[in-house]
Amino acid sequence: MNKTINLIFIFISLLLLQVFVLNNINFLNTINPYLYIAFVFIYPLNENRFPFLFFSFLLGLCIDSFSDSGGIHAFSTLFIAYFRVSFVKFFFKKILADFSFFNLKSEPFGKVFNYVVTLTVIHHFIYFCFSNFSFQNLSMVFLNTLYTSIFTVILYFIGTTIFNKSQ
Repeated sequence: MNKTINLIFIFISLLLLQVFVLNNINFLNTINPYLYIAFVFIYPLNENRFPFLFFSFLLGLCIDSFSDSGGIHAFSTLFIAYFRVSFVKFFFKKILADFSFFNLKSEPFGKVFNYVVTLTVIHHFIYFCFSNFSFQNLSMVFLNTLYTSIFTVILYFIGTTIFNKSQ
């Protein structure tokens, strides 16, 4: 029960942080961090993926409703949530039996960094592809993906460092 309350708190906190603080950051008119995807990184792995996929989609949908972005956040968040297991298997060499014991805090920093960066870049690339929806702006898609991913990853690791030291 405590885990459920903790996940609800994280969900609501990331939603409110994204909507009321981070969506108002617009560095150089293009860079806006999307830290809410940290929910996908820290949600515990288990055999029943439906609640995780549902809550990931719901989080993206809530961000879409506040950002008036028409479902782009929901799709990109659901995409990385769906393929997260494959990336955990690839980067951390985990099997299904290990999923109940998996925790990002206990993994080496290099593996966690690669995992977070990969999922962040994929999320942002999908988001910017759909938001621009044109091949004429492909260079802008790549630049926005790169800069926003860097900003998001930096904020994620600063946040995890702060919260891990306080616990």
